[in-house]
Amino acid sequence: MFRDERRAAARPAVDYAARLRLRDRTLAAALLSVCAGVVVMWPYTAVVAPGSWTLITVAIIVAMAATGMLVRLLRGGRFADGPLSALAQLLVAVPLLTLMLLPQGALMGIIPTGATFAGVGRLAAEAVEQVQFGTAPLVDTPALRTMLGIGFAVIVIMTDQLIAARFALPAIVLITAIGSMPMIITLGDANIPWFVMLALLAVFLLRYSIRHSDHGPRQASAGLSVSVGAAAIAAALVVTPVLPISTTWMGAGTSAQLDPSLSLGEDLRRPTPFTVMTLATNAPTAPYLRVASLSEFDGTTWVPDEGDLQSISDGFGETDWADDIESAERRTSIRITGISGSWLPVPYAATKIVGVSSGWQAMPSNRTVASLNQDAANEDYTVTAEVVQPTREQIQATSATAEGGADVPAFIAETAREVTADASNDYDRLIAMQNWFRGQFEYSLEAPVDGDFDGTGVDAVEEFLEVRSGYCIHFAGAFALMTQALEMQVRVVVGYLPGSLTDEKRGDESIYTVDSDQLHAWPEVHFEGIGWVPFEPTASLGIPTDFLPTTTGGGSAADPDAPEPSAAPSAAPTRGPELDEDPGGSTGAGAGSLRRLDPTPVVLVSAGILLALTLPALVRLGVRIRRRKRARGGDAAAAWQEVRATLIDLQLPASDADTPRTRGAALVERGVEAGAVQMLVDAVERASYAPPGTGAGDLSTALGTVIRDLHRSVDARDRIAAVLVPRSLFAARMSLSGAR
Repeated sequence: MFRDERRAAARPAVDYAARLRLRDRTLAAALLSVCAGVVVMWPYTAVVAPGSWTLITVAIIVAMAATGMLVRLLRGGRFADGPLSALAQLLVAVPLLTLMLLPQGALMGIIPTGATFAGVGRLAAEAVEQVQFGTAPLVDTPALRTMLGIGFAVIVIMTDQLIAARFALPAIVLITAIGSMPMIITLGDANIPWFVMLALLAVFLLRYSIRHSDHGPRQASAGLSVSVGAAAIAAALVVTPVLPISTTWMGAGTSAQLDPSLSLGEDLRRPTPFTVMTLATNAPTAPYLRVASLSEFDGTTWVPDEGDLQSISDGFGETDWADDIESAERRTSIRITGISGSWLPVPYAATKIVGVSSGWQAMPSNRTVASLNQDAANEDYTVTAEVVQPTREQIQATSATAEGGADVPAFIAETAREVTADASNDYDRLIAMQNWFRGQFEYSLEAPVDGDFDGTGVDAVEEFLEVRSGYCIHFAGAFALMTQALEMQVRVVVGYLPGSLTDEKRGDESIYTVDSDQLHAWPEVHFEGIGWVPFEPTASLGIPTDFLPTTTGGGSAADPDAPEPSAAPSAAPTRGPELDEDPGGSTGAGAGSLRRLDPTPVVLVSAGILLALTLPALVRLGVRIRRRKRARGGDAAAAWQEVRATLIDLQLPASDADTPRTRGAALVERGVEAGAVQMLVDAVERASYAPPGTGAGDLSTALGTVIRDLHRSVDARDRIAAVLVPRSLFAARMSLSGAR
């Protein structure tokens, strides 16, 4: 019995309340770490195309937060805020990243080897090049995916450690700095949801840090927390709408992302064009280079074709022009210098391609080249193409392939019939429409782009036909819908205009350069026995399609000396659509002077971030000013509340159990002027016990003296922390009775 009692007495008491507090604190820290990781990741979804990188990043965020939480719970609080949890997170992150990103060459697919680290170095170099020369949104390549995974693993571990240690301000600064990088670097879209999420996260981080501080109050004022959050959200809504918009990843950018859709507006409006490829050809002029064709219209946009792919070695399939239609073989060598994407620019009608990396495939239905795993960057290849050469009589005698069932609005259909009323065959109808667009419309990148006008939907086409001003996608989209109204088979092609002729030669081949502002879209109509015939309705751009009669020996009417006719819109070497010149003449591309970077976007983004970070300090300043104003009128409660708030901000003892005299004595012991303290203590006691109406006079001077002396009693670090992270905003308000 005695021994049992001694054994029982030796057992330490279990503090279940402490365990519950540890569990709640640890779970809250893990949840905040996950939220912080998501907030950091959110802006990157705007500059990196959707892909597996998002799943990998989310998995890393959750895994790191869960690892830190488990270690802290299992250790029962010991080393909870120390290096043990960080070490455990690193031990989990390395095999997890290896498994998801670089399993090849790793032991059992999870333990990295020398080959793994060599692969990381190679991928890092590729990712840097992709970021440096890419345009948002960047393609989700293995290199970029790996660097994002590793980067976010490091960031989440750092953030989780700061949150668990209740270092709210450094955590907020880190989250803000990493999360704002896409907007600052790209000068991109103002991400209002991100600013709102950042503000809310900052509120919860401050609340968590103060509630679980070893020196601060345990209660928090929900009202003030909501007020700070509301103020942050309001500031975000005011600041972010004025932030500018851009799509480049590194300023003006030196690479373009190939896009098989008609979203060309932002690329064409890029302020500084740059060379995206060079080509050498034995053709009389450089050809149009096609990337993709779009045959289906869903009422809103033209959808890229998704035909069957086959190996490049199998060619591009059977020709779709008759034997009596002449054709000429042309060879074009293309070197990509500033393009990335899963499509290769090729002339029409491609029949053979050599020199490309393995993995590229041909789509016979439209004679384009695509890949599921290759990037066009730095490709160097040669394409052999057949240029179909019908005469005018041949194409006039041939009907366009019929295609009915298109639901074209009455206004567009009626316009098509009016424009083509005098034509007697399909080719002449199309030429009439082409001439109408080129003669009655104007090319402009500054045409209205509000709403859906910057596209090819029915509403955009109708507005384009009304204002008669737009750029290539409007011309091509309107031409295509009007052609559908005439029940002809039509499609829209996305690609590049012929390049600019240089002084260089490669044997008998001329050298051309193609710039980023030569992105283009044009329509093609299918004729039985001839194939797809391109047209050029875009005003002031290139040379319109017009086949010559047989008596002239064939060729294009725009080029009577050409040795053979051409089914392609034969464009003279051009730098692209001729845009309206800047009246000043000093800032346009090619003006001979460097374009200066506008600092306004960076300043505005930085101002928005600074405002979000300083909102607690600004709110606290407003509260202090209000209380001092009330103290000037003799309000003892307001003055005493400000004294208590200052103590909390400076992390000094501020127990609500202290009487005014007890607290006053403690203040004097800290070096605060005794006379000022006594004046405030007397005022509080008088307000508590004296008859109503007994005034205390002006207390603002005494209050200012007490606050000044309290700040002098702590070091500079605590004073700065008190200003930037005013803990009193999250502490329960003290009533007058609580001061007794």
